This record gives sequence, structure tokens and C-alpha cells, in this order.
Amino acid sequence: MANRHLARSIVLQTLFEWDTTHASLKDAAAILTRNAAEFAGDDTDQPFMERLLSGVLAKKDDIDLVIEKAAPEWPLERIAPIDRNILRMGLFELLFSDRAQVPAKVAINEAIELAKTFGGDSSGRFVNGVLGAVYKELGEPGKNEQGVKKTKREELPLEKMGGAIVYARHEGQYYLALVHDVFGRWTLSKGHIEHDATPEEGVARVIKEELGLDAKVESQVGENEYVASHPEKGKVRKHVWFFLASCDFEPITLKKSGGLDDAKWFRLQDIIDLNFYDDMLPIVTTAVQTLLSSEHIHA
Repeated sequence: MANRHLARSIVLQTLFEWDTTHASLKDAAAILTRNAAEFAGDDTDQPFMERLLSGVLAKKDDIDLVIEKAAPEWPLERIAPIDRNILRMGLFELLFSDRAQVPAKVAINEAIELAKTFGGDSSGRFVNGVLGAVYKELGEPGKNEQGVKKTKREELPLEKMGGAIVYARHEGQYYLALVHDVFGRWTLSKGHIEHDATPEEGVARVIKEELGLDAKVESQVGENEYVASHPEKGKVRKHVWFFLASCDFEPITLKKSGGLDDAKWFRLQDIIDLNFYDDMLPIVTTAVQTLLSSEHIHA
């Protein structure tokens, strides 16, 4: 069986050299050829290395946005080059590889082992935190998270977040303002509200900062709580309050950060075909039912 772990190590060395020397994409292929000739054994999968390298480079911009979303306190330039490229390679395998060939747990574990071998003292934990956060965001079953008892869960650090189903009336129809993330899902505008006087004030601020819309926050339509991995804090408890929020039907100005790549207005009848996260569907459904209630129809 081909030595995939060694193959990943060689690709990592190639990415590190490519990144730190600001080499071109064409140069990256030559660097891989040189590294493979020096370090690869007879059982090292050369086609696998070539696919992995070309895939990471092709998806680099998307992957970097994912890193920003999962580790917002760590700008890319502040992440050690070896950790940065371990994350790029691990995230490529986690997000874009064939799951039958590279199961999610394999992608994560391989990246953590590379971090422990080639990174600093805290690299393994940092890589584990970022990949764990993305793994949770994807909705993959997490054995560790399922094993967290309620009492232990309540002892985890709490992060308060607020989100909104932003709506407007236009030409006699309701429209919803939704954001699209780099994982390929349409979802709701949300952000941290720990320092706001009330959840409502925090949500109004988040909408303004993220979408450029002046919204009036109305009734709460749901809330959820989940355990996520933080690159530095480890496991944290995130509690999210969701509200209806109304505003004028104006152009959306998306803040290009946090892993979001698009934002649009959608008519209610058009959202049924959108790719939502499973835990967002009940929130959106409740909001739509509220909008279509007699209270809103006759408002």
C-alpha cells in the first residue's frame, strides 16, 4: 500500500517552500518533483502527491477564507507558515477530497500528526481547533462532542451570538436577505453579541456591520446551542439567539470577511430550493410562518 503519510509530508514541504519563497504555481510543481526525488520511497504515491498539491493550490483562496472563518482572531499572515500550509492541505482533504478515499477523520488526524511533527509546541492543538471547528460547521457526526455530558457542557466557556432572518417588503412580496458561506450553504447573518446591552441591540449591530442594512429587530424566532472547537480555547459553548428583523428593500453591501462570499435578497417562494444547514431550517421555517401570519399580513 502506498505511503500516503509520507506523501503528505512531501507535499507539505513543497507548500512551505512555495509559500515562503513566493514561488509561482509552475515553480510549485518543480519543487514537488525535486522533493519527491529526494525524500519519496518506492511505495510513495506520486499521482496522489500531484493531485494533492494541485488541488490545494487551485482552492487556496477558498481555503484561506475558511481559515479566516474558523480562526477569526488569527489573520493568515500571523499564522506560522508551516501551520498555515498544514491547514490548507488538511482543509482541502476535508472539504474537497473524495470522502470514500479520504474520510473526514483521516484528513483531520493526518493534519494533526503533521503539525506535531513539523510545527511548534502548540501547532497540534491549533490545527485540531481549526479543523474541528470546520468539521462541526459541516455537520459531520463528532464522537467527542456526542460524549460531552450536560454538566460538563455547562462548564465550557460560553460565547453569545445573535442572528437574524432579515426581511423586507417589495412590490407586494416578502424578501429575505441571506448570506452564502464558503462551505456552499445559504445561511443567516449572525455574529458575537457578548458586549451589547441586549441581544436585540447586538443583532441590529451585526446586521449593519455584515450587510450594511439598518434593521429593526422584532420578535425572537428561535435559539440553539452547540459545542464548537476554538483554535486557542479548545471546546466552547456557543449560544445563538435568532430574531426577525425588518428593513427597507435596499442593496446589500456584504462585509467580505468571516468566510462569507455572497449575500442576496430572495423571494419567499424561491428559498425552498436553497442549500441550508439542517439546524437552520427550523429557524427559517418559523420565521416564514410568522411573516405569513395574519399579524404581518395586515401590518
